[in-house]
Amino acid sequence: MSAQMWESLYSEVGRTLQPSPIRELLKLTKKPGMISFAGGMPDPDIFPVAEFEEASGILANRGKEILQYGATEGYEPLKAFLAEWMAPRMGRVTASEEMCITTGSQQVMDLFAAVMLDPGDVVIVEAPTYPGALHSLKNRGARFVSVPCDAEGMQVDLLPGIIESLRKEDKKVKFIYSIVNFQNPSGVTLSAARRRTLLETACKYGLPIFEDDPYGHLRFDGEHEPTIFSMDKEGIVLYACSFSKILAPGTRVAWVVGPKDIIRKMVMVKQGSDLCTSVVAQALVYEYCRLGHLDGFLPKILSHYRHKRDGMAKAFREYLPEKTEYAVPQGGFFFWLRLPGIDTKELFYKAVDRGVAFVIGESFFPGGGGNEFARTCFTFASETECEEGAKRLALAIGDLEK
Repeated sequence: MSAQMWESLYSEVGRTLQPSPIRELLKLTKKPGMISFAGGMPDPDIFPVAEFEEASGILANRGKEILQYGATEGYEPLKAFLAEWMAPRMGRVTASEEMCITTGSQQVMDLFAAVMLDPGDVVIVEAPTYPGALHSLKNRGARFVSVPCDAEGMQVDLLPGIIESLRKEDKKVKFIYSIVNFQNPSGVTLSAARRRTLLETACKYGLPIFEDDPYGHLRFDGEHEPTIFSMDKEGIVLYACSFSKILAPGTRVAWVVGPKDIIRKMVMVKQGSDLCTSVVAQALVYEYCRLGHLDGFLPKILSHYRHKRDGMAKAFREYLPEKTEYAVPQGGFFFWLRLPGIDTKELFYKAVDRGVAFVIGESFFPGGGGNEFARTCFTFASETECEEGAKRLALAIGDLEK
């Protein structure tokens, strides 16, 4: 069959698919000797390999069950553990029918989008925001309207005007998407006061909130903010979290909690997608948690990443130009740099030539902009690489300004 014939048969989504801008640029970072501040990857040196190997003993005891197909909703022992373990953050022990285990939190977005979106529907997002979410939602036909962020997160006071304007234009707004803690890419956390305002606004206008929280457990300084889910009395919040950042991304195990009717709809979509998340992966994660390793691991990972964050902050202070603007994040994975007067896409190519990589700011703005911004990840590079990478980035800035 010719390429032209294939083209004539594609769906609307198939015809308009675009590659992830981050993953396309990351192909350029594979050169030998490259120092990567680009991908938001955990440090493999701290992966709990021995503890996970111990957890694999569950296969000897329950292998016949674990190697069989599982329930689409998820491995029940893991769901029960998560309901109890997350209760302080969620405000209560959630019921089994309010939770689904997914193949990474990216799948949560896709399942929710499948249930909620028709082509052309509007999703309100932060600016900047996570490109993986934009990619997933766009593939389901979403259009985006952005709300700017500052040091306290989404500027929620702007929401009523935005929503009312969209409704006057007969636009269907379906939900609000927010990364509430140590946001990717900006590193900011939505303040408690703004969480309350966001929830009040969402209730007023009858809009669900997608509370995405992959970094919430990784707070190095200060006190945890309450989840929006824990404040919700109306059943309009969907909460997503993952083991990718607090255990290892290779598990591909995440979970979503929300109103049982919505969860049931998402389960039905998942039945037609992957039938179930790997039962082997779920069972291994469960046994790891049951043995107490997760609670023992979190203090170690917090100490490890706090040290790495401080190392990147020190390197940036020493080597980057004084005009560089950034805040030291209280948790998460990322620094968000503003380089006034510099197009970071042009800088990216200079930086790659110098042997260091980051992610350009425009990738995080669905409505355009962000040309002066760059995201750097502090968790993956070693302490030595972090210092050397900052030196190389400074040289690349100098190259661009010549």
